[in-house]
Amino acid sequence: MKLAKLATASVGLALAMAMTACGSSTKTVDQDAASSAAPGAAGEALVGVTMPTKSSERWIHDGDNVKSALEKLGYKVDLQYAENDIPTQVNQIENQITRGAKLLVIASIDGTAITTQLQEAADKKIPVIAYDRLIRNSPNVDYYATFDNFKVGVQQATSLLVGLGLKKEDGSDGDAKGPFNIELFAGSPDDNNATFFFNGAMETLKPYIDKGTLVVKSGQVDFKTVAILRWDPATAQKRMEDVLTKTYSGGDAKVQGVLSPYDGLSIGILSALKSNGYGTADQPYPVVTGQDAEAASVKSIIAGEQFATIYKDTRQLADVTVKMADAVLKGGKAEVNNTTDYDNGSKVVPSYLLDPAIVYKDNYKQLLVDSGYYTEDQLK
Repeated sequence: MKLAKLATASVGLALAMAMTACGSSTKTVDQDAASSAAPGAAGEALVGVTMPTKSSERWIHDGDNVKSALEKLGYKVDLQYAENDIPTQVNQIENQITRGAKLLVIASIDGTAITTQLQEAADKKIPVIAYDRLIRNSPNVDYYATFDNFKVGVQQATSLLVGLGLKKEDGSDGDAKGPFNIELFAGSPDDNNATFFFNGAMETLKPYIDKGTLVVKSGQVDFKTVAILRWDPATAQKRMEDVLTKTYSGGDAKVQGVLSPYDGLSIGILSALKSNGYGTADQPYPVVTGQDAEAASVKSIIAGEQFATIYKDTRQLADVTVKMADAVLKGGKAEVNNTTDYDNGSKVVPSYLLDPAIVYKDNYKQLLVDSGYYTEDQLK
C-alpha cells in the first residue's frame, strides 16, 4: 500500500489511501548540504536546536535528548524553546545563524513561517533537519526525522474501535454492533503532522461511518472545523463543551467515543466531559484516544479515564536525528528510509520514519516501564 502525499491536499472523509512508508528499505541520499558542511573536529561545530514549547512534556524530553546526544559526540549545542510564539522562534533561528551554527535542527511551530530564515541558512550553506514536524514551502530543508504520522492516525482510530468493542487488540473484529456516537478532534492546522494524523484516522473510521456503525452526531467532520490551533488544551475543552451543549443536551443521547490526536487535548476533553456529568458509574467516560504517552495521560489511562494513547519513543527520534546531524556535519550522507511521501510543497524531503505503538491499560508496563521510558514511581 502507498501513503498519499497529503502535504497540500484538502482533508475530507472520502479517503482511499494506504501506505508503504514503514516498509521502505533503508537508503542513503546525497545532499548538497552534506557536501558543503566542512568536516573537522566535532567540538568546533555549533548545532542550533529549536523546539516549540516547554508546555508539553514531550518537547522537553525531545530537546534534552537531542542536546545530550549531540554533546556526547563533542558538539556545542544551543537549545531554545519558543513557547509556541512564532516571532520568538524566528528570532532564535536567526540568532543561531548569526552565531555561526553549522547545522540547524528545527521542530517548527508553524511549518510555513520560517522560509526567510531557511533561505538565510541556505545562503550560508547551513544544513537543516526538520524534527518531527515537516517544514513547509521551502526547498531549504535537507532531511526530516519523524514517526510514521499516517500510521499514528490509523492507530488512534484503531484504539477508538477497540475501546468501543468493534475491534480487538489483536486486530480481529469485536462483538459490539453499535451504533455509537463519536466526536472528532484534529491537531493544529499549521502543523503538517496534524493532517497526516487526521487522514490516517479517517481512512480507518470511514467504513464504520458509512455503514452507520459510528455516528458523528454533531455533524462536524471536516478538518478545518475540528482542528485545534496550537494544540491548545483549553481550546479543545471549550469545543467539547460546545458540542455537548449543542448536540447532547436535552435528550438521552450520549457521546461514546472521542477521537483526540494528542494527550494534552485529551485532558481538556475529559475535563469538559466531567463537567457535563461523565465519569461516574451511571455515566462513564466515553472512549478517548490520545498521543505522546505523557505521564499525566498514562496515569489517566491507568485510572480508567482516558482509554489509550500513542507511544512515540522520543529517545529513538533523538538518536536518528543526531546520527543524521553527525553524518552531515562530517561531510557524509544521512541515512533515510523514505524518499517519496513527504512533499513539503517545494520538494520531497528525504525522511527517516519510526514506528509508533498503541498504549492501553493492559500493556503500559511492557511498553513504557520495561523499556525504561518511565519508572513505576513516575506513573503513580
